[in-house]
Amino acid sequence: MVGPYRELFSRPGVRGFVISGLIGRMPMSMLGLSIVLLIETLTGSYGMAGAVAATVNVSYAVAAPLIGRLVDRFGQARVIVPLILTHGAALASLMLCVEFGAPDWTLFAAGVVIGGTAVPLGSLVRTRWSHLLDGSQQLHTAFSFESVADELVFVAGPALATALATMVSPYAGLIVTLACAVGGTLAFAMQRATEPPIRTGEKHSGTPITIPGIALLSCVFLAMGATFGSVDLITVAFAEEHGVKPAAGLLLAAIASGSLISGLWYGARRWKASLRSRFVRALGLFAVGMTPIALIGDVWVMAVALFLAGLAISPTIIAGYALIERLVPAHLLTEGMTWLSTAIGFGVSLGVWAGGWLTDAFGASNAYAFSLGSALLAVVIGLAGSVWLRTPVARQES
Repeated sequence: MVGPYRELFSRPGVRGFVISGLIGRMPMSMLGLSIVLLIETLTGSYGMAGAVAATVNVSYAVAAPLIGRLVDRFGQARVIVPLILTHGAALASLMLCVEFGAPDWTLFAAGVVIGGTAVPLGSLVRTRWSHLLDGSQQLHTAFSFESVADELVFVAGPALATALATMVSPYAGLIVTLACAVGGTLAFAMQRATEPPIRTGEKHSGTPITIPGIALLSCVFLAMGATFGSVDLITVAFAEEHGVKPAAGLLLAAIASGSLISGLWYGARRWKASLRSRFVRALGLFAVGMTPIALIGDVWVMAVALFLAGLAISPTIIAGYALIERLVPAHLLTEGMTWLSTAIGFGVSLGVWAGGWLTDAFGASNAYAFSLGSALLAVVIGLAGSVWLRTPVARQES
């Protein structure tokens, strides 16, 4: 299973952008959770904490496609360096507003800037792979590796953020998030040898979201994002209800661990089934895996259930990004991939808000029903519109 991955790293320049991209993506799993832990600690309200975190996610979701378009037009480094410096300043401002008891609106204002300047680094990394491998069979393995890298982030990030916020300082999680975001993204921008060239001869009119398959994938990932966002917040409250709040990070790491293992296995295989078929099947397994968590009341049984629920996540996301790579013109690829980030961002914001409100109103165990409902909705959408996911290769296979 290791062989296909070893081949990827034999290429010049790969390790530099992969390592820096991994560090720069740590905030994916730490930012929202660190904000929730900080604000809930100071206000006692998961609703307020979820609302601020949701503001960050909505702002990110709105800005990500525009950032992707700018990157396609002007290049990665020219766009992301000023963005990440502004992002770091906004994070510092949020912590200062909390520290000095500024009005609530300042938290939301800072959240808008934080989300709007967050760099969709996962899309940029995948675009580099697409440029370097250019249709090679290794692209499947590369996208699988990136999904595994995402899950490494989601294994380590929640546990680290929770430990820092509960055992060191409520601010510690956001401080580490800021350092990873700024340091990792700047290091990534310095890897110029692997940066995709600007396609100056291509017209940049139009947007990938008008492609039916991209619109469908965005809707599916919106519902999946709602599942992710609600599970993150509700699991923190679930652990607190059972008197083990510091274990929240370990519970969230369990679902990411399941996804990591399945991603490694998926990427090492050579598949005969079409991308569309793989995507739809993984999506169905995702909903099945989410069902038990709405029925469990024990913390350690929940850890096992979350691990099993995570097994279908990586295959679904890997197939989704591979479909994007097939469906979108090369000169719009970064923007196309950021539409998935946008969809997940909107979904996460909805999930965090709904999860916070439902947790405050009905308790964490009952709030998990929203997570399951969102997963089922993703399956319904994916099945109903799967015909739009036929790529030229998939048409021959299906």
